[in-house]
Amino acid sequence: MIRTVRALPALLLTPVLLTACGSEEAGAADPAELKARAWALGIAPEFVHVTEASGYTLAQQSVGVYGGDGFSATYVSQQNGTQLTLTVDRGTMTAETCPTQPPADSSGTRAECTRDGDAWYRGGGGGAEYVLPKEGYLIRIGGTGVPRDVLREAAREVHRPSADELDALLPPAPAGGTPVERGDLPPVGDGAPDNDVDAGG
Repeated sequence: MIRTVRALPALLLTPVLLTACGSEEAGAADPAELKARAWALGIAPEFVHVTEASGYTLAQQSVGVYGGDGFSATYVSQQNGTQLTLTVDRGTMTAETCPTQPPADSSGTRAECTRDGDAWYRGGGGGAEYVLPKEGYLIRIGGTGVPRDVLREAAREVHRPSADELDALLPPAPAGGTPVERGDLPPVGDGAPDNDVDAGG
């Protein structure tokens, strides 16, 4: 199934083994505040993560929902314009399923999987990514034309946002806590995103 990202209005898309999901930042964001901001955008709060990589900066306008209630954010290199995409969504991955899941660029090419500590390094179809399996969900850091050591660094640095990082990541929840209405969800059926394109485009 093709996953789609619904981001905020976009102005700009501006050999160590991985053994853990990054380091927790001091001054962690208030859980209640994080939950309110995430749910306002239709994102499951437990999926909200951030990362760091040398020379890459968060493109705040890229932050949005991934799939049903997952999370996505893009980091852009200020030097060469390459992009790192962080996605967090429900799922599992094992040695058996890793090669058969879509690679980073969703080309359909069978992925080549290499175990790296607790993570999988996957390549195929021109893209590459690190995948960190968690309890019931997957954290992915991927990109095209991004060196493996940069992907590894970004995967190693994935963590839950601090209070300051949350302010830069998600806007304050609207008064009353009313979630933002998503136009891609059909009014009837199972609630799956509607990706149909109108006749005009």
